[in-house]
Amino acid sequence: MSAEYQHPSELPRPESAASVDHVLALYEDFGSLQYDEELAQIDHALQTAALATHEGAAEELIVAALLHDVGHLLAIEAGLAAGESAVPAADLTHEAVGARYLAGLFPPAVTGPIALHVRAKRYLCGMKPEYIDGLSAGSVRSLELQGGPMSLTELRVFERNPASAAAVRLRGWDDGGKLDGLQVAPLSAYVEMLRRVSFF
Repeated sequence: MSAEYQHPSELPRPESAASVDHVLALYEDFGSLQYDEELAQIDHALQTAALATHEGAAEELIVAALLHDVGHLLAIEAGLAAGESAVPAADLTHEAVGARYLAGLFPPAVTGPIALHVRAKRYLCGMKPEYIDGLSAGSVRSLELQGGPMSLTELRVFERNPASAAAVRLRGWDDGGKLDGLQVAPLSAYVEMLRRVSFF
C-alpha cells in the first residue's frame, strides 16, 4: 500500500459521494451518534435494511433502506465541523441532502425513495390518520415541522411520482426500524450489495 494512501474517513467529504468507501466512512465516523431517537444512526439504518431484506425487496430498495438517513449524518458532520452539537437543532431537508449526495453513485431506484421518504410519512398520515398513532415520538415531533399530514391535492401529486410506491414501503421499514437492542446483520454484510448497486 502506498505511503500516500489515506483512508476515506481522513479525506474531505465531497458534496456528492465519490465511492462506496466514502459512504461507508461516513457511517464509521458518525453512525454511533444519535439523532432524535433512542437508537444510534447505524442501528436504525441496519434495522431498516433488515426489514427490507426480510420482505424480499430488490437490492436497490434495500440499499435505499440502509442509506435513507445519510443526510442526517452529513448534517451531523457539518455541525461538528462548525463547532456545533452533534444533533442539529433543525434538520428538515435531510432526505433531499441525502438523495443529492448519493445521486452520482447510485441509480434513481435508490435515491428516489430516499428523496421521498419524509413525504411518504406525510402521505400515510394523510391517507390513514390512525397511522400517526404508530409513529415514534421523534417522528411525531418532526411531522409538524415537515408540514403535517398531506392535503388531498398533495396526496394525488405524491401518488403520481414514479418513486412513491417504493418510498411508502421504505417509510414502513423506517418506522419499524427503531427497536432498542434488536440483533441484525452488521454493515459489513451489505458492502458487496452496495458495490453491485453502485455505478462504480
